[in-house]
Amino acid sequence: MTDTNPDAAVPSGPVLSTAQIQGLIPHRWPFLLVDRIVEYAPERSYIRGEKGVTASEWFFQGHFPGLPVMPGVIQVEALAQTMAVYVAQQPGFGNRIGLFAGIDECRFKRIVQPGDRLTLEVTMEKLGRRFGKGRAVASVDGEVACEATLSFVIPPEGALR
Repeated sequence: MTDTNPDAAVPSGPVLSTAQIQGLIPHRWPFLLVDRIVEYAPERSYIRGEKGVTASEWFFQGHFPGLPVMPGVIQVEALAQTMAVYVAQQPGFGNRIGLFAGIDECRFKRIVQPGDRLTLEVTMEKLGRRFGKGRAVASVDGEVACEATLSFVIPPEGALR
């Protein structure tokens, strides 16, 4: 039987591919931790990305041999990169680079291992010309792995050159 419901969800491709993400943020292999953006909703100050966690990730060599666990700081960085993609698409930000200002209320609730697909969600709470803050949640199959409030500063043009 075929579904003839016109409101049924139709699978779609990524909103932004890896190549498009690289056009927005400076991170590259092996430190680019967002594979694709699957939802971008500026009217809700929201973005959702994904990271396929594979056994060949560089950090699994030492964390931990025989028991690969994605480090919590890497999960937080993946969330921060997702936030950076959101910010880079806002008017007036262009190629300006944000730097971490704070990681608050951070909690780790689930182990992330090879084979997991990490969903990276960020809802911006504040975004000014030089400062931003948002709530970030990383999950696997709907189960929260990491959550935190992340903040960043954007230095004046030319400050990092």
